[in-house]
Amino acid sequence: MPDLTSPFIFALTNPGSAMPLKQEIKDYGLGWRPSFQRRGFVTFKSSTDDEPFTLQSLEVPFIFARRLCLSLGKATNRAEALALIENAAISATSTVDGSGDTLLHELRWNERRLDRVSEDSRLPVVIGQGIGTLVELGPEEFWAGFHLHAPTLSPDPGGMGGLILPEESPSRAWLKLEEAVRFFGLHFDEGEIVVELGCAPGGVILALLQRGVSVIGVDPAKLNPVVMTSAVPELPRAPLDHPWVYHCRKPAALVAKRDLGQQVSWFMSDMNQSPEVALKECARMIKMCPAIRSALITLKLSDFAQAADRPKWFQSLREMGFRKMRLQQLAVHHHELALLATDRR
Repeated sequence: MPDLTSPFIFALTNPGSAMPLKQEIKDYGLGWRPSFQRRGFVTFKSSTDDEPFTLQSLEVPFIFARRLCLSLGKATNRAEALALIENAAISATSTVDGSGDTLLHELRWNERRLDRVSEDSRLPVVIGQGIGTLVELGPEEFWAGFHLHAPTLSPDPGGMGGLILPEESPSRAWLKLEEAVRFFGLHFDEGEIVVELGCAPGGVILALLQRGVSVIGVDPAKLNPVVMTSAVPELPRAPLDHPWVYHCRKPAALVAKRDLGQQVSWFMSDMNQSPEVALKECARMIKMCPAIRSALITLKLSDFAQAADRPKWFQSLREMGFRKMRLQQLAVHHHELALLATDRR
């Protein structure tokens, strides 16, 4: 394995998420000691001086860290920070199979948050590829970090897709879907059908239609005209040659099997309900649509402490037949989390 160590790591988080990340570290019993912190950027020292961090230390599936890096140190200018990254790339194997170059991701402090600087994401990133992260916190404060890309990590700088909300999008939900697609590496086949609860005014629907995916949207509220141009009056008349949306104008609790058909393969939800209600509705939809294989649920939190219920949420999903789960705060989230469940059998 790569022989690269450091007494420090740094984590990139959403503004305000450092405290719940520290609680996660405590709950895992890791003993990491908080060190330097800036809004969206926090460093930790290893639990003991005799056991420095390795690249494998970064593999913990934290909810509130978009990126973990071995900290290579702080420099007073960009050139010095780049040299630290170059030395780390030499010490570590850049890719598992020995091919590919180390990528450079750059971020810069902008008033009250970190923003992307570089576009050096060059998707798709190879699993195991070395990525250097350069974080500019001030005119003479450059932090250098290094990690290896893994299937559970975003390929984007700082775990931020750098997405811009299209003018035609009826809501920010478009960003949530697109950010999840990039972060988790999701793939939709043309012709797939998604059922989405809490779909109005249609941000997720627009993103899915643009990807060739049809949607059964469940919400008593109206959909924006931009997505209603693809609407069909009833499911039996749904076209086969282009994506469509069928608007089921009912509360989720009143949806029946006849409203959904039998071809739904994805469940999505962005309801203003508790995580428990969202999961309960997911289970009910699966009973009516047994062809569902994947679920993407936006969990609305009143308190970040609710994230401690992750084991309970995962167990509920296992009981529904899902075999892979992931819980992650995305860059576009505020008091929300993305719960992904796949590989349902």
